[in-house]
Amino acid sequence: MDQIKIGKFIASCRKEQGMTQAALAEKFGISDRAVSKWETGKAMPDSGIMLELCECLKINVNELLSGERIMADSYDKRAEENLLAMKREIEEKNRQMLRTEYLVALPAVLAGIVLVFVASFVSMPAWLRVVLLAFALMMIFAVAFIAVGIEQKAGYYACRNCGHRYVPSYWQTNLAPHAGRTRYMKCPKCGKRSWQRKVLTKED
Repeated sequence: MDQIKIGKFIASCRKEQGMTQAALAEKFGISDRAVSKWETGKAMPDSGIMLELCECLKINVNELLSGERIMADSYDKRAEENLLAMKREIEEKNRQMLRTEYLVALPAVLAGIVLVFVASFVSMPAWLRVVLLAFALMMIFAVAFIAVGIEQKAGYYACRNCGHRYVPSYWQTNLAPHAGRTRYMKCPKCGKRSWQRKVLTKED
C-alpha cells in the first residue's frame, strides 16, 4: 500500500467534508498530530477506527486503502488487491517483531552467560561473586520474559490437530514447553494439546 497516496487521499476527503485536522481528530479522541501523520504518509489509521473514519469521510475501506475513489466495475479486483497488500504488511510486521526478539534476547543471554562464567572462575570477593551471579540470572530471566511477550504478539500459533490459528495468552505461551518457536499448548477450538508452530498470518 502507498501510504503517501493514502495520506493525500485522506486529506482531500477531509477537506471535502469541510473539516480541519483538529476537528477530525476530535471526533476520534486523538491529537491533530496523529491526523497529520496519516496525511503525510508517516502512519496509517488504527484498524479499530478505520470503519468509523471511512464513514466520516464518506468513503469505503477499499477506497481508503487504495488512496482513491473506485469505480463499481473494478471494486472486487481492488478489494482483493488491498486484502493481499494488508496480509503482506501484517506478515512483514510480524516477521520484524520476531527478528526483534532475537536481537533483544541473544546479546543479553550471551552477556549473562559471560557474567556467570566470570563469577564462577575469576578470583574475586565472595560478595561480588554473589552480586554478579544474581545480576546475570536476573538479566537472563527478565529478557526471557520480554522475548516471550514479543513472540506471543507476533503472528499466531497453528494447532497441529485442527489447523486453527490463534493468539494464546502471555502466560499460556510463557509456561508452555517449547522447542524454538514451537510450543506444546491446548487449542481453544478443538481442545487438544499438540506441538503448535508459530505462523505469521491468520490464514495460509
